[in-house]
Amino acid sequence: MGQAGMAEAAVRYLRSARTPAPEPVEALPRPELRCVGADERAPLDPAEFRRVLGNFATGVAVITSPPATTADSPAGFACQSFTSLSLDPPLVAFMVGRTSTTWPRIARAGVFCVNVLAAHQAELCSAFAVSGADKFAGVAYDAAPVSGSPRLSGAVAWIDCAIHAVHTGGDHLIVVGRVDALGTAADDPDPEGPLLFHRGRFARLPD
Repeated sequence: MGQAGMAEAAVRYLRSARTPAPEPVEALPRPELRCVGADERAPLDPAEFRRVLGNFATGVAVITSPPATTADSPAGFACQSFTSLSLDPPLVAFMVGRTSTTWPRIARAGVFCVNVLAAHQAELCSAFAVSGADKFAGVAYDAAPVSGSPRLSGAVAWIDCAIHAVHTGGDHLIVVGRVDALGTAADDPDPEGPLLFHRGRFARLPD
């Protein structure tokens, strides 16, 4: 057998020995949702819970939405609990306290924009963390391209979303958003890093 014949035979062998593609894995059935019983809760001190979880450094974002009606004004609040969720379809999520007075306004609008804050925007974050104030007074922003939600000037990134689903999570709600548009700060040869939050204080990445 010549070299060509040997090569052809080797290819046939490798094809025959190839491991078959795995069967697609079916999604597990959705678990039954229920409240956690009082007898199932560990006796955790809330202050200790905050202290330990505070060791997990997070980015900081401001969630904004446009006025739901002509009688409303834009809504927004500071948020640490933002995360990407799915690539296909593109989904993100954030958590908000069930007693939030801002969340009902965002829910009525049905859309929101995630503004990922830059390292210099700690003061802006603090302003959006205050309840009952005019949070947009003196704040520069334009409209996100799809939802029209306020897109804050100076943020390192923005994600324009529609509310996709809302789930309960203890004393918080888990809001899932479908991403319709997104982008980063205007082309900057030396972009600024993000604002971080760690152990109850703002922080920034080292230069």
